Amino acid sequence: MRLDDFDPNDINVEDQRGQGGGGGFGGGGGGGGLLLGLLPMIGSRFGCGGIVVVLILLAVFGGLGNLGSMFGGSQVSAPATTQRAGTDVATSCNLTPQSKAACNAFQSAENTWEALFKRGGKQFQEPKLVFYGGDGRSGCGAAQSAMGPFYCPTDQGIYLDTSFFDELATKFGAKGDFAQDYVIAHEFGHHIQNLLGTSDQVQQAQRRGSETEGNAASVRLELQADCYAGVWAAANRDRMEPGDLQEGLTAAQAIGDDTLQKQSQGRVVPDSFTHGSSADRMKWLKRGIDTGDPAQCDTFAGAI
Repeated sequence: MRLDDFDPNDINVEDQRGQGGGGGFGGGGGGGGLLLGLLPMIGSRFGCGGIVVVLILLAVFGGLGNLGSMFGGSQVSAPATTQRAGTDVATSCNLTPQSKAACNAFQSAENTWEALFKRGGKQFQEPKLVFYGGDGRSGCGAAQSAMGPFYCPTDQGIYLDTSFFDELATKFGAKGDFAQDYVIAHEFGHHIQNLLGTSDQVQQAQRRGSETEGNAASVRLELQADCYAGVWAAANRDRMEPGDLQEGLTAAQAIGDDTLQKQSQGRVVPDSFTHGSSADRMKWLKRGIDTGDPAQCDTFAGAI
C-alpha cells in the first residue's frame, strides 16, 4: 500500500523503547507479571469477576505466559527485544522500517477518520501511537510484548512493539505491508469505538452477563474493529496495490480464535472466543473494504 502520510508536526507519538523494565511491573517474568499489570484493564473490561478469574488462574497455574494478546489471541506475541528510542517524533518514526510503516498507517487512519467524523458532524479526538520494546507502561497497566498490539482507552493510546510485525510474517505467514497496516487500522478501530461509546456499552453488558456472554460481546467488538479497518482501507482504495487485499485477509485468517486454538491446544472451544473465528474476521474486514461505510459495521445487530 502506497502510504506516505507521516508528518512529524501532525502526529502524536511517544517512544518507550530502550527504557528497560517498564517501571514497577518488571520484565521477563512471564504471565504473572503480565496479568497483574493487566488487572486495571481487565477490571474495566470484564468487571470484578474478570479480576477474580485471573487471580485464580495465577494461583492455580503459577502464571500463564502469553495468556491474552489484545489483538489476536493467546498465541500472538512478539519476542521480547531491547530497542533504542528516538529522540523526537521524526526520529522515532524513522528509527526502523517497521516504525515508519506504523506511523504512516497511523496518520493515514487518523486523517481518514477525522474526515469521516467531520462529515457526520461528530467530534474527533486524536489518539496517540506509543512504541515500546519488550516492556513498557500504559494507562491500562503493563505494556509487554506478549500482549501484542493493543489499544488502551484510558489514555487513548495504541501500543506497539514493532517486533510483532516480524512474528506476524514469520510465525503466522502474514507477510506484506498491508498486513502491518491492518494491525494499526484494527487498533485505530478500537479508538473509534471508544469515541462513539461502543466500548463502554460492551463493558456494561459484560459486567451484567455471564462469562460466555461477555466473550460473545468481545467478539462482536473485535469484529467491528476489523470492519472499521476495512473502512479505512476503502477510503484509501486508490493507494492499494495488487495483493494488498489478500495480505489483509491472510492476516485476519492467521489470528482467528479457531486457528490459534487449533495451533495451541489442538481443539476449538467457540464459547471461549474473544476475537472471532478466522472466517468471521476475514468476512468483516472485507465488508468494510467492500462498502467503505461505517454504518455497515454493526456487528451487534443480528447474527455475526
